[in-house]
This record gives sequence, structure tokens and C-alpha cells, in this order.
Amino acid sequence: MASLGNGRRLWSLTGLMELEPKVPFLWPFSPVHQTGKGSGNMARRALKLASWTGVALAASGFYLYSNKYLDPNDFGAVRVGRAVATTAVISYDYLTSLRSVPYGSEEYLQLRSKVHLRSARRLCELCCANRGTFIKVGQHLGALDYLLPEEYTSTLKVLHSQAPQSSIQEVRQVIREDLGKEIHDLFVSFDDTPLGAASLAQVHKAVLHDGRTVAVKVQHPKVQAQSSKDILLMEVLVLAVKQLFPEFEFMWLVDEAKKNLPLELDFLNEGRNSEKVAQMLKHFDFLKVPRIYWDLSTKRVLLMEFVDGGQVNDRDYMEKNKIDVNEISRHLGKMYSEMIFVNGFVHCDPHPGNVLVRKCPGTGKVEIVLLDHGLYQVLTDEFRLDYCHLWQSLIWTDMKRVKKYSQRLGAGDLYPLFACMLTARSWDSVNRGIGQAPVTATEDAEIRNNAANYLPEISQLLNHVPRQMLLIFKTNDLLRGIEAALGTRASASSFLNMSRCCVRALAMHKKKNASSLFRRTQISFREAFNLWQINLHELILRVKGLRLASWVLALLCWLLPTPC
Repeated sequence: MASLGNGRRLWSLTGLMELEPKVPFLWPFSPVHQTGKGSGNMARRALKLASWTGVALAASGFYLYSNKYLDPNDFGAVRVGRAVATTAVISYDYLTSLRSVPYGSEEYLQLRSKVHLRSARRLCELCCANRGTFIKVGQHLGALDYLLPEEYTSTLKVLHSQAPQSSIQEVRQVIREDLGKEIHDLFVSFDDTPLGAASLAQVHKAVLHDGRTVAVKVQHPKVQAQSSKDILLMEVLVLAVKQLFPEFEFMWLVDEAKKNLPLELDFLNEGRNSEKVAQMLKHFDFLKVPRIYWDLSTKRVLLMEFVDGGQVNDRDYMEKNKIDVNEISRHLGKMYSEMIFVNGFVHCDPHPGNVLVRKCPGTGKVEIVLLDHGLYQVLTDEFRLDYCHLWQSLIWTDMKRVKKYSQRLGAGDLYPLFACMLTARSWDSVNRGIGQAPVTATEDAEIRNNAANYLPEISQLLNHVPRQMLLIFKTNDLLRGIEAALGTRASASSFLNMSRCCVRALAMHKKKNASSLFRRTQISFREAFNLWQINLHELILRVKGLRLASWVLALLCWLLPTPC
């Protein structure tokens, strides 16, 4: 049993962590139940909601007026009013819908799920209507499968496929303004219909005059001007909701948007990131990063080598092209383990549209094509090494060190919840060893369905861990989603590959700080021995698997009347 502080305890029930609060938690997901003073509290909350709505409108209006952004079709009264109204309606729904239902009852859980779904749909409609930054933030929330209620993540996931498209006239205008030429002067052919549209840009296929086929990424024309105002509006609204629901601590989301959006809107930065990761991982012959054509690239237009392939979660495409899903899953695990643990430079948007698979036309080898390099997280050495130690401790079930390194990473007394968030496993599974058994469908469903029960603690953790951890959580959840689609979730080999990277990263750091050749030699021998241990463990697991398979085959031959 592990303490979570404040007199509450965490333990495992049916494979999932359960909390025993003294009082039901607040936040929009858990309205408080009171007697006697309920109507007075509701009146005060309604007054507070109205006051903060007025503050949000006044602050946003003043900011827009001072910056001369009053066009209602751009970022004016309609855009601001839509966001404020949606926030107010969602808040009111949570405040009023569950107050007469006993907390924790079956009726309460069913009704809460309906409120989640209504609110998620309203939020999704807001993102689609306001576009740009709102869609980007909505996509980020939709990626947090194991941190938010399933009603939210499943609803917001559609934003990946419902991003708005700019008209061909707008695309021509951006290219004309940035490259100084018309499309027909630059390309022999240019497909008017985009290959895909995202929250900030869309991609068109084109052919240069020298015959090269290229992908042309063009930024939506209004995104640059709207982004800073969008973030201001979100900040005001999050602060307003915080007044109604004190446990609502999602300011980290606004902080991340403030930091990352300017980088994502600079396509020259994206080009530099793609070349850096291609050089960094050049020893992986299965990785393909499209080449950048710098002479025709600007901050809003990026020209890349065109590479075709199927999305990484498209099992039908893989079966048709005879691509082994287990091989793809292993390659993906190796690639991201190397980024996170060894290099500390992490591609943080691996949703299926950004990760393609194909057979190389020349060699027939299976390749992973990594696209969209706008969002990277640079890890400090201190964070990266603590994270290495933590994952090693989780893999080898060293619970004292799990606690130590979780706390070093800001988890405090919530370290059991932190470990479960990182691994997307129950506390029982973490204690038994995350590599001992794959995730069952029951455990996975329970974790997803009960995410709302821990949202106050989850939001508290996200507000206290280092900022570097936030995109790592998103990356972890996106990769788990790919593994789930491929049917390779939490295989032992993926954990062993992670462990190899941790061993190498820690050894590199020690050798770098070693004062003598003898000490560096000692570290190298220790590293080789640890890697040999991992290889031996993997061999034993494979032998066990083969033995089990032969036993099953023998049993079938004995049971079935037909000869095997």
C-alpha cells in the first residue's frame, strides 16, 4: 500500500489503482455534493462564473482593440464569444447535472459519462469552428489516452482528420508572398487537392521543372496572426474555470502552447529538426526522413522530397504489402528509445499521419518514414538520466528506485500514480513487473474508463513535473495507440530495447565524466556485461516461447483426430 498524502491511500483493485478520498474531488468531472448550503453555493458559483465570463470578454476585447484585431471573421467578437460561451456552458453543465445524484453510485457514473460526452462534443465543435491553435490544442488533448476520460480522447481524436483546408487561392497567395513567384513558374504540376491538412498547414504534391516529385507544405494564411491571440484567450478562460473548480490545474497546457507554437509555425526550424534527427539516427537503415529543399523553403513554405507509404496503424496496407507488424513495432521502439534515452532530442508528434511505412522501391527493405518535424522536445542531461534510471527501475521492478527517481522528477507522494501514468499499467502490474505480462484488454479498458477518477491528481502531477515531461507523456500515449492498433502493446522485446538504450546512455555519461582510462575501461566492461545480460534474458524468453509453442502443438495433435 502506498501513501498519496492528505490521508488518502492507493492500492490495486481488479488490476487498477483505486483512490479512497475523504471528500469527493472537484473539477468538472466530479461535482461536489453538499446539503443545506447547496443553493447558496450554486448561486455564488453562478455569480462567480458570470463575473469571470465578463472579465474574459473585457480582457480579450481590450487586447484585441489595442492590437486592431476586430474582424469578426478573424479573431473578433464572434470568435471570442464562441469560446467564452462554450466554456460557460460546459462549466454550468458540470456544476448542475450531477448535484442530485449520490456520488460514486452506478447512476452517478452513467450520468457523468453522458456529461463528459456532451462536453467533449461541445469542445470539439469549438475547435472546429475556431480552427488553427484551437485544433492543435484539441489534438494534444485527444492524444492523452491514459490521462483523460475516454469520452474526451475518443471525441477529440477526430480533429486529426477534420483539420480545415485553405483554398487554392490562399495557397497561391502564401507561395507568392514567400517565394516571390507564381505556382506555374515554380512547378510543372501542382495538385490543387492537398494530400492532407493539419491544424497549422496542409501538404500538396507537386513536380519541379527538373522532374523531381516534391511535397509542398503550406501554412494556413491566418494562423500566424491568430496564434498569440488564441493563446491569450485560452489562458483567460483556463484561469476563469480555475476559479470555479480549484482542482482544475491545466495551465500547463497553455504554457506548452505558448512555448511550442512559435517553433511549430517556423518551417525553417522544422527543416533543421528533420536534418538533425536524420543525422542523429543515420545508423538505423530502416528510418527514412525526407530531404529538405532549402532553396524553395521559407518560414511558411517547406519543400520536401515526396515519399509515399501507408500509415503506421494501417494493418490492411501492411498485410497487402507483406510488412511484418512486429518488425515495425520493434523498429519504432528502437527509434524512440534512442531519441529519448540516448540523444535527448525527441520527435513529439508521432500520430499515425506522421509515421508512414513502406517497402523501399530500390531494396525492398521495410522502412519507417518520419514526417512533420515541427514539434521536438530537447531533454536536459539531468532529466534524461533520471528518466533512464526510472525506466530501468520499472523494467527490473526495483520499487525503491522507482520511488526515488519518480520523486526526483517531481511526482512527490503521488509517485505510484506517476509510475502508472508513464507505463499505462495498473499499480499491481507495476509491482509485479511491467515486462512479465502484456496488457490485457480488461486492464486497458479499466485504465481508460477510470481516468476521470484520478483527474485532480493527474492535473496536479502535470502541473508539478518538469515541463519536459509533458510532451513525453503525449509521445508515450501516441506510441501506445500505434502499438494497440498493431496488436503489439507492451511486448517484452520493447521493454528490453528500452533497457539497452538506458544502459548505453548511463554508460556514455559515466565515461564522459571519468577521470582516467582505467575508469572508462571499467565502465565499458560493465556496460558490455549489462547488455549481455539483457541479450541472455531475451534469448531465454524466446526459448520459453518456442517451448510453449511446441507444447501447444503437441497438445493439439493429441486432441485432434486428424494427424498433424
